[in-house]
Amino acid sequence: MLKSLMVAKAKEELEQEMVEKEEQKEKYLEEKAPPIQTHSMTLQELKTLCEELHAKIDVVDEERYDIEAKVLHNTREIKDLNIKVLDLRGKFKRPNLRRVRVSADAILRSLLGSKHKVSLDLRANLKSVKKEDTEKEKTVEVSDWRKNVEAMSGMEGRKKMFDAAKGPNQ
Repeated sequence: MLKSLMVAKAKEELEQEMVEKEEQKEKYLEEKAPPIQTHSMTLQELKTLCEELHAKIDVVDEERYDIEAKVLHNTREIKDLNIKVLDLRGKFKRPNLRRVRVSADAILRSLLGSKHKVSLDLRANLKSVKKEDTEKEKTVEVSDWRKNVEAMSGMEGRKKMFDAAKGPNQ
């Protein structure tokens, strides 16, 4: 939902920007190139006007050609420099990086500055378990199975085992 709203807002801003650019372009053209009144000119005046316009077009074309040549030269130079950088990277051996242990508090301090008051002591939030309770649960009577082999044989023995498994809760 948020992403679609952001896309819609960006689309509106882009359309508005396009309209503003078009308006600026029209203003610039009105200032720099006012409409020409050709209906009151003579044939000689029209010829001189055409010659002036062609001369201006030639100047602009020459400038455009020069700028394109400079751009091509700069792009070639950038490519060459990128290749040199890649070659230099390959020549030097990179050291192996060591893993550094950083606590959560240190990370927060580096991100938020020394102003952060929240402490991320995760061990304090853990439950504490008493060892005595776990040891009592583990110590179940272990008896010698060989003593009760005959007593547990048959259906009566299985009933005793079943009752013992259910426990004293009943």
